[in-house]
Parts: sequence; C-alpha cells; structure tokens
Amino acid sequence: MLRYKIDGIFFLFISLVSFPHLASYSKEEKPQHTNHLFESLINRATSLKLTRKHTPKKLEKTKSFTEEKTITHVTASVYYPEEAQTDSTPLITADGSQINETHPKKHKWIAVSRNLLTRWGGHIDYGDKVHVSGISKRLDGVYIVRDTMKKRLRNRIDILVGPDDKVMGHWSGVKLTKL
Repeated sequence: MLRYKIDGIFFLFISLVSFPHLASYSKEEKPQHTNHLFESLINRATSLKLTRKHTPKKLEKTKSFTEEKTITHVTASVYYPEEAQTDSTPLITADGSQINETHPKKHKWIAVSRNLLTRWGGHIDYGDKVHVSGISKRLDGVYIVRDTMKKRLRNRIDILVGPDDKVMGHWSGVKLTKL
C-alpha cells in the first residue's frame, strides 16, 4: 500500500515539474493541446498499476512454543532489600523497579549474576520470566529478573525476600529455566 502511495506521489511530482501549465485544470477543463510525452507518462503509469502483482508482506519470525528453553544450573541464595546487602539505594533494583518495603517477597523478583545477562553475553534480560526449581516447595516457582549481582559472582541468583519472611539459605545445583 505504501509503495502505491509513493508511486502516486512520484508520478504527481514528475507531472507537475514537466507540465506546470496543466496543473491548474480539472479533467473537464483540460485544454485540447496535449503533449505526446504527457500521454506516454499517463499510459505508463496506468500499465504499471494494472500489471503490478500484490506481494504479501514477509512474516516476522516469532518464537514458537516448541523452541528449546534455556536451562542453566546455578547457585541460589536470598537477599534482603537493605543497604548492607545491596547498594546505597536498596529499594530500587538495577532496572529501576521500586521494591515494596513491607512485603518484598510478594514481587517474586530475583537478581542474577552478570554473566547470565544478555548485556554481558548471557541469555537472560531484565524483565524476563524464569522458572527456579531445586530449592524448596516454598521458594520454587516463576520469578522476574529485576536486579544484578556484583561482578565477581558467576552463575548465581539471589531471591528477593524480606527480613520478616524468615528465609535463609544457600543452595547449589538449582535449575534456572528461561520462559
């Protein structure tokens, strides 16, 4: 459709530049003296319009449900949104999200080590949903990636919880699946 509009505008421009004296006339008022070049342009434009075949737009590749999911084995721990365990702004994650101070566990957010993020060559990005399994029934589930860990840590995740949730621990062999 856009191609037809561009062709029409191009044809109009060429016509106005080549035949400015015809621009002020309607079809009924058109003078009898027509130029051979003008007629050939009109015939050419009409033939192009009639012979052009409609080509369907190329479909973008979309992710299919059968596509392989990326599974990574990591070490997991928990962290609280407090300055001793984060940076100077404990209630703001690396992607700029605000943490609910009274119930941080309800967010179901995690921090991942930098080597897992696409920015540093990994396969996970901020906002991606991941399934964590191999910790416990209470902590296994779907989480959203919102935060980053220190540079020195590799293949690690931290699950955001609050001090009142009474959850502590360090688990290895945890399965992280990007959804």
